Amino acid sequence: MPDPTPAPRSVLVTGGNRGIGLAIARAFEADGDQVAITYRSGDVPEGLLGVKADVTDAASIDAAFTEIEAQHGPVEVLVANAGMTKDTLLLRMSEEDFTQVVDTNLSGAFRVVKRASKGMIRLRRGRVVLISSVVGLYGSPGQVNYAASKAGLIGIARSLTRELGGRGITANVVAPGFINTDMTAALPEETQKSYLGSIPAGRFAEPEEVAGVVRWVASDEAAYISGAVIPVDGGLGMGH
Repeated sequence: MPDPTPAPRSVLVTGGNRGIGLAIARAFEADGDQVAITYRSGDVPEGLLGVKADVTDAASIDAAFTEIEAQHGPVEVLVANAGMTKDTLLLRMSEEDFTQVVDTNLSGAFRVVKRASKGMIRLRRGRVVLISSVVGLYGSPGQVNYAASKAGLIGIARSLTRELGGRGITANVVAPGFINTDMTAALPEETQKSYLGSIPAGRFAEPEEVAGVVRWVASDEAAYISGAVIPVDGGLGMGH
């Protein structure tokens, strides 16, 4: 007898209204899950529950979770994707350039993970997926702030694994390389060519290729994987 269709899960993707975040949200939606996104600006894509929230503000995050829980139940899958860049060389980087990026990308992940973990502990199950970057391990000139914030996500995932691993909760990091998004398309052609030359796969990834890995690591098939860093970078950062 075939397995009954699993009940839809309550999924939250932060920064989920465009780019990689939207592709991730759509991947879970295609599986029949109830998907909510948080966003700071822009429109809410059709079929998703959109809640305006600022990951740098704990009260805003709490209010967003309360609304999502009321409509979809406790969040069972959290994808911390919201992020920003403020690229400039170290000697020109202001303290604000550094702290703003770290507060959004790293402290923001801490805030949403902390809020989500309350429901997951009660359920005794959960999946946390933190969206990092090849830059977090590989480094990049002009991105001291961004690289530091993305590297820090690994510490969160591994500490969370040690704290909550016995309660059916996993925490993993997915580290994309260069992806075909508006941000990559805006790069000068020469810059794009030099990046392509360093990627063994010889191409940029599609957002859906990242989304497929995120969906899998949040699935039952990956229940014994936790504290891992999974690169989706065409071989760019191997060994890092």
